Amino acid sequence: MPQHPTPATAFFDVDETLVTQKTLFDFLRFHYEATGHPPTAYTRARAALTRMRDAGAPREQANRAYYGLYAGASEEELAEQGQAWFQARLSTGGFFHPPGVAALRGHQHAGHATVLVSGSFFPCLGPIAQHLGADDVFGTSPLVMDGRLTGEVVRPMIGEAKADVALAWAAGHGVDPADCFAYGDHSSDLQLLRAVGHPVVVGDDPALRAHVTEAGGRTLPGVS
Repeated sequence: MPQHPTPATAFFDVDETLVTQKTLFDFLRFHYEATGHPPTAYTRARAALTRMRDAGAPREQANRAYYGLYAGASEEELAEQGQAWFQARLSTGGFFHPPGVAALRGHQHAGHATVLVSGSFFPCLGPIAQHLGADDVFGTSPLVMDGRLTGEVVRPMIGEAKADVALAWAAGHGVDPADCFAYGDHSSDLQLLRAVGHPVVVGDDPALRAHVTEAGGRTLPGVS
């Protein structure tokens, strides 16, 4: 984390903002393969989460259900799998979304702090944040007991939670939210974008586009 207050901070969603993947699903497939699950295990898990979404379940509820799939998993082994997953995705190319990463690099060049805020979790976010040189990273925090995930989470880093984290980070670092930037691609990022003075939409989400049209802001190309 920065040692001194910065004139501005740029908060970034991760999935389909900085990277082209939906990291939660991509990592789940990798995790199941690494732990010897049959391919049908991932197919069933993804289908169940998709049914929740299609039935209108809140995104926070689906996020909690996702982490329930890791009940009993070793925190240490997940971290190791996250590093292996990240290296594998880097080696195949196309993992990072160039417009989002270019924006992040621009903020870093300008001396702004860069903070990742995502509904994803540590196996995915740690390697990404380290690679990008982000100043801080916040994700959904699974509860851990005796080194293993319980399947529960503290609070899904979705919607209002993202805005709360951004405002708390700004206050703690002496930064005015009006001077800050926020990047997101999905309507669940709307509260994060509303929390800052310079919202940026990655892609064509109608709710986010309407916000930047009304409040001012800009857009970047989305993941094709």
